[in-house]
Amino acid sequence: MRIILNILIHVCKLLIIIGLYSCSTKKDTKNYKIFRYNQNGGLSSLDPAFAKNQPNIWVVNQLYNGLVELNSNLKITPSLAERWQVSDDGKEYIFYLKKGVKFHNNEIFENSLGREVTAHDFVFSFKRIIDSSTASPGAWIFNDKVKRNLNGSIADSCFYALDNYTFVIKLEKAFPAFLQMLAMPYAYVVPKEAIDKYGKDFRVHPVGTGPFVFKLWDEGNALILNKNQNYWKKDSSCNALPYLDIVHLSFLSDRNIAFMTFRQGKLDMISGLDENSRDVIFTYNGSIKKEFSDQFDVQKIKYLNTEFLAFHLDPVNYENKNHPFLNKKVRQALNYSINREQLVQFILNNVGMPGNKGIAPPFLYSNANAIGGYTYNPTKAYELLKESGYLGKKEMNELKLYTISTFPYKEIAEFLQREWAKIGIKIQIEINTVPTHFEMATKGRMPLFRASWLGDYPEPENYLTLFYSKNFSPSGPNRTHFKNSQYDNLYELCLSEQDESKRFELYKKMEGIVLEEAPVIVLWYDEVVRLTQKNVKGLEANAMNNLVLERVDIVK
Repeated sequence: MRIILNILIHVCKLLIIIGLYSCSTKKDTKNYKIFRYNQNGGLSSLDPAFAKNQPNIWVVNQLYNGLVELNSNLKITPSLAERWQVSDDGKEYIFYLKKGVKFHNNEIFENSLGREVTAHDFVFSFKRIIDSSTASPGAWIFNDKVKRNLNGSIADSCFYALDNYTFVIKLEKAFPAFLQMLAMPYAYVVPKEAIDKYGKDFRVHPVGTGPFVFKLWDEGNALILNKNQNYWKKDSSCNALPYLDIVHLSFLSDRNIAFMTFRQGKLDMISGLDENSRDVIFTYNGSIKKEFSDQFDVQKIKYLNTEFLAFHLDPVNYENKNHPFLNKKVRQALNYSINREQLVQFILNNVGMPGNKGIAPPFLYSNANAIGGYTYNPTKAYELLKESGYLGKKEMNELKLYTISTFPYKEIAEFLQREWAKIGIKIQIEINTVPTHFEMATKGRMPLFRASWLGDYPEPENYLTLFYSKNFSPSGPNRTHFKNSQYDNLYELCLSEQDESKRFELYKKMEGIVLEEAPVIVLWYDEVVRLTQKNVKGLEANAMNNLVLERVDIVK
């Protein structure tokens, strides 16, 4: 009854907002193509400088553009830059901008008409990101990469305009994935006039070049975007984009309520399902139940998130310097004794792919078969455990796995506990709150703990940085404190290798070292579930789980 009441309250709020909007425009919204989706996480800003999480990123994607973008296959394609060139040493990037692209109409411009985007706007936008007064969480994409002065400060010449349509970036050293990083929302262009006028309130007064323009944000209840009538993109038939008239975003925090609202036809898309909704839609093997297949469309999308367990390997943080987890064969035995296929099937409804390869999702490699991995082999696990000398010792009854209570991590831990018991390893499970878990992992206080890595950009290097010894936590992402000189040398080589095929060979060698030394136990590679109504057409997705609405249509 409470759930139904909450749904009714939400629908009433939604209708009031749409009604107010309709009255203000004096138009009949019945003839509009309105795309409605829900965001269960909080939206904090419409400023791309603060697009650090999915709610912010999804909205920002509709309002702004950058130099380049990622297509559905995670390949870099032109956006506001129609072409570019990279110097042989990989330190200079020259972008040639499209002419005639304009910012949204806004009072900040003369006659409230959007002005043309120039290279000077990118100079301003990028310097704004690295300006400490902005406090952008995206400053990292430039800070350790762009050209510096002799005193170590960032050089003014790291970003500059040769003319209105030619933009130059100078790097301190080559970084092959730099173009991919420029596809991130942090690198979207904003007008200086808007920042000068609104300051920090730019978060609620966005002005970009994207397919939609800002209309209304009732924080915590709804956000409305309008079609950008002057959008610069067209489809293959030269029809103006976007097809939608309005994007309506609601903020139901309860995924179950969102699912029920979707089933009532009051949402056009939901992304992500809770445990109960997943069990309702999918069979145990991951297929869609017959009663739902005709009601709505279901997408399972590969996602750049790897779920794993991590060992802390720094002996300094162990009282027992002979702790079993410091023994490679014990770590390998734990890897071999997990039936990952069953884990994904019975706990995750086959939403995900078994983690039988390296740390980076295998679809990032053209030939993932060239990378080894751990398959289910309890016999080999038992043999390795015997070889380690720890089989039957009291230390094997004192081991702990640290995790968090949210689904599916407690269930995963219990599954692993049963798997390891089969080869004589008794693991106790300790549940942490999320903040406590993160703090303990960062400070090296958990010998074996649940972890994950969501790629910021689609390059294996982004995952392999987890094992570079100069990235030790707490200042870096290497929370295992794994250290291997051969690995470090290969990692440094890959950062300067401009040839993609050669660079990927280096990645595979690094994956091989990680698999051999086993500082982690890869469990599964994640997938995202999206539900859409049958009349929604053209909604594509990539493994970054971007929301791209410029080519989405609602078929009446």
